[in-house]
Amino acid sequence: MDYQNRAGSKKGGGGVAGFSETNADRRERLRRLALETIDIEKDPYFFKNHLGSFECKLCLTVHINDGSYLAHTQGRKHQTNLARRAARDQREGKTDPITGLLITNGTTGAAGAGATSIQVRKNLVKIGRPGYRITKIRDPVSRRQGLRFQLQYPEISTEITPRHRFMSAFEQRIENANDNKRFQYLLVAAEPYETVAFKIPNKEIDRRPGDFWTRYDKDTNEFFLQLLFKAEKEERYHGVPGLR
Repeated sequence: MDYQNRAGSKKGGGGVAGFSETNADRRERLRRLALETIDIEKDPYFFKNHLGSFECKLCLTVHINDGSYLAHTQGRKHQTNLARRAARDQREGKTDPITGLLITNGTTGAAGAGATSIQVRKNLVKIGRPGYRITKIRDPVSRRQGLRFQLQYPEISTEITPRHRFMSAFEQRIENANDNKRFQYLLVAAEPYETVAFKIPNKEIDRRPGDFWTRYDKDTNEFFLQLLFKAEKEERYHGVPGLR
């Protein structure tokens, strides 16, 4: 672009930048400054999808670059949602995703009615992976396929109960998501053991009672999880009125 014929510029010089160039340069300087002071990878709500765009998992917004995402985090919508999430976690006694502290409700003496107390999260030393057994199952009536997981936690404490969640191929960062779209992951966590992940087919799981269930036996310290995948016909016509 030719800048030398602009008003106020000398021949051979760069010329006086217009409003759009000045604004673009200001945004770029602010982006570089923010990246120097903020580690965007540690943001619990930051997610880079398979298309290369940046998503805010809190506000469910999509941004074309990191500068747009950082500008969004300083906006009114994101700050309002952060305040709402903090208030909800405080009521439910959940862990703050940013500080890693456990938020609990409680009172402290006469002046503590309605006050909150924060307990520091314990840094437990991981003692290894639990023992596990995986069994393929099939429903005798519908012939649907499924899996039964059995995990052993002999050293688990009495107040800990194993928890599980399902993760898509695009959430994990160990393998290439585009090459593993046919799979999803089952994660099971229980301190002080390491979190284990099982790679299972990316099929819709039937969560009806009896088809999907979990049980933790405190006498033997064993955690059981059974799931059945929906049949191909059920997946194809899922949500159609009149079909079970």
